[in-house]
Amino acid sequence: MLPTLLTAAIVLPLVGAARPTIPAPPPATLTTPLTPATLPAAYEANRKNATEAARMAAAHGDTHRAEADRALAAPSRHLLAFDGRGSGQATEVIGDLAHARHIAVLVPGSDTTLDTYPRFHRAAASLYTALTHHPAESRTPGNTVAVIAWLGYETPATVSSTVTTTTRADEAAPRLRAFVRDLRTTAPAGAHLTLLCHSYGSVVCGRAAPGLAADDIALIGSPGTGADSATALHTRARVWAARGAADWVAHVPHVRAGLFGTGATVGFGTDPVSAAFGARVFDAAGADHSGYFTPGSASLANLARITLGETSEVTRA
Repeated sequence: MLPTLLTAAIVLPLVGAARPTIPAPPPATLTTPLTPATLPAAYEANRKNATEAARMAAAHGDTHRAEADRALAAPSRHLLAFDGRGSGQATEVIGDLAHARHIAVLVPGSDTTLDTYPRFHRAAASLYTALTHHPAESRTPGNTVAVIAWLGYETPATVSSTVTTTTRADEAAPRLRAFVRDLRTTAPAGAHLTLLCHSYGSVVCGRAAPGLAADDIALIGSPGTGADSATALHTRARVWAARGAADWVAHVPHVRAGLFGTGATVGFGTDPVSAAFGARVFDAAGADHSGYFTPGSASLANLARITLGETSEVTRA
């Protein structure tokens, strides 16, 4: 019955008022591949693009988007990519990517857009602070870290039919794989790379996992990945999972049904924190769905340990 009801949600989607299109320039064209030497030029080109997007949004009368674009255009921000069109996309680096030995890529869930980007940025900044204040990091000279906030896909709305299917994740997966592949050529050789995948972002990571050049994948607040087990993700990475005691996603039914022969599915299958899935389950204490990066929390401490490769120090649930 439940798969039938979920499938009906696709046939009879929730109808919402469409937001008028916000004008913005096409993304900046980078003439050279990303390398440590070309990172400053890429950052500058994307800041200029965000500045122009802010001007156009302001002229259109959208002061909220203009403010969001303007914040990303600040000299202190390091954008690997920026696209102010539609709901918007951005990829931002916190830290020194050119010299980082440990890199975390955050993959966000539903309702993450340029308009809500400050919330996503706070999560990335919180992790960066935890990493740079970690005892192992502070006592190891040159053990540089970087955190990347990857809003590289159009996320579904929490209240929508798209959030129940893998469609957006299937569209995002090749982009995430390509980004990680390019990241490997930009970051120092042998850098430890971790993907931290929140909520619907864990569906994206699940679809991207085969062939993904990551060392660790952490699924947090996950409704499922579209796979029946960690083994079925077909990744060489260690697979971790956590869910806080106050996270409403615990009540999401773990079912999966094919969607009219499209290759996409409704529902996301096995619970990633269940024994049946087979991930390394770590402690997230009482975190709610938005609380995994809260400063001082058990979940943030464990995400920092995973990012730094300190797997033996991770507290298990």
